[in-house]
Amino acid sequence: MTQDRITFALPKGRLLPLVAGILRDAGILRLDLEENGRRLVYNDPERGLRYLICRTADVPTFVEYGAADLGIAGKDVILEQGKDICELADLGFGQCKFVVAVPSSKLELYKDGLSGYLSHFGQLRVATKFPRVAESYLRSKGLPGEVIKLSGNIELAPLVGLAEVIIDLVSTGRTLQENNLVAIDEIAEATARLVANRVSYRVKYNRLVPFIEAIKKSC
Repeated sequence: MTQDRITFALPKGRLLPLVAGILRDAGILRLDLEENGRRLVYNDPERGLRYLICRTADVPTFVEYGAADLGIAGKDVILEQGKDICELADLGFGQCKFVVAVPSSKLELYKDGLSGYLSHFGQLRVATKFPRVAESYLRSKGLPGEVIKLSGNIELAPLVGLAEVIIDLVSTGRTLQENNLVAIDEIAEATARLVANRVSYRVKYNRLVPFIEAIKKSC
């Protein structure tokens, strides 16, 4: 980390225009970022700012290791990765939520929740792209269960007998409906968050605070 320069890690893809808009409204960003370009680093030497365009899932890593002082990452990514970073503000966009879902045809089996299902059938397999979130959820409920990590198409797992339930991130719930799945519990809401490297937040505090406050006011 360069002492006098502030580096932001920004998520590429669909969130980048929203993030860029917030930074412009906050009076921070004065450069044009290419939404679908190959350029990954933007410098504003006059103001001592640098912007890294990262994969959404990599933003917390760049922040944790000090390659970036500040970053914007989804709460879903923060929860799943468990990185050692400071979460400073809820920016209120990119809304989605973690849910537990089961086949609608078997909904009656879950009328007493997952614990009721376990008491009758003795096993619970959970398919998910988010094993850390799933394991934390099961622990919080005091439920034994096997977590099966998949990379995609989570909705397929209960339909072919790979798992009894899924834990997934949803926004509208349309994909669940299209695959005849029903959410029976909501684990957590996830929106975009402003995060900081812990050392930067301490060492560069006076330089960072104006940016942090400006971002909060622009949301």
